[in-house]
Amino acid sequence: MARKLYDCMKCPGYCCSYPVIEVKDRDAERIAKHFEMPLAKAEKKFFKKAHGYKRIMRRQKDKIYGKICQFFDTKERRCTIYHARPSTCRAFPGEGHCGYYDFLKFERDGQEDETYVSVTNHSGN
Repeated sequence: MARKLYDCMKCPGYCCSYPVIEVKDRDAERIAKHFEMPLAKAEKKFFKKAHGYKRIMRRQKDKIYGKICQFFDTKERRCTIYHARPSTCRAFPGEGHCGYYDFLKFERDGQEDETYVSVTNHSGN
């Protein structure tokens, strides 16, 4: 496995703001178990069918990105279900690089501000 060239702890959660975070069957079961609730209850409370997917994460308002995953702590900028997160989240961004983190580092260096947050506008927030 390639060395990670990004640090999620220094990112405001860009990937968590994606309009579609797919939740597969095993992911839904893991999240339901995490909250110690029946799968049927978790299905109604946490997920919805949209964008041609059987199940995606519900979202909440966010001051930076407009909307973000419902399980994202918008004050601490961290996932609140990290150990139960969906496989989509576990696999992101893939090998080595995160394009947003590269962009974020570039902007922070240019602004000479390690806390600067570069945003892009998701269509369809």
